[in-house]
Amino acid sequence: MRIVIEGRELPGVEFVSEGVALRDVHVAVQIGKEPVGLVRGDAASARWEVDVRTVVGDDGAIDLRGPAVHGKKGERFLYLTWGDVATPGSFAMFRRAKLMVNDIEPELLAGAARIDGTLVASLPLTDERGCPRCARVKPPVIGWRAG
Repeated sequence: MRIVIEGRELPGVEFVSEGVALRDVHVAVQIGKEPVGLVRGDAASARWEVDVRTVVGDDGAIDLRGPAVHGKKGERFLYLTWGDVATPGSFAMFRRAKLMVNDIEPELLAGAARIDGTLVASLPLTDERGCPRCARVKPPVIGWRAG
């Protein structure tokens, strides 16, 4: 199955994190421990595509697995990671946002898993205070749909 993450309303490239001025903020999806698909914080939008494996448990629940999926069974999520790119090739992470699998409507997840389809997550990447969005991102801030 494929998951597409669509980000909009990015917060810009400058941010102060714990008193430290950051001047080249980027966001990426986290695959394993690495940021993949860096997007500048002042881009018009961001988009990532990741492939995940679906596993159906004995109870019929859908579990997601793969390098982009984090957390233990029943608490799976995808990370968007924010970092400063002070020099080319560097990435100093300062926050992350969790996109929780449990927040996907079970029927939507099951339908996409059944046909090896696509799920699309759409969310604003700037929070209510004008900062890079972090922590758990819950509906209605994030919306999930079939792709």
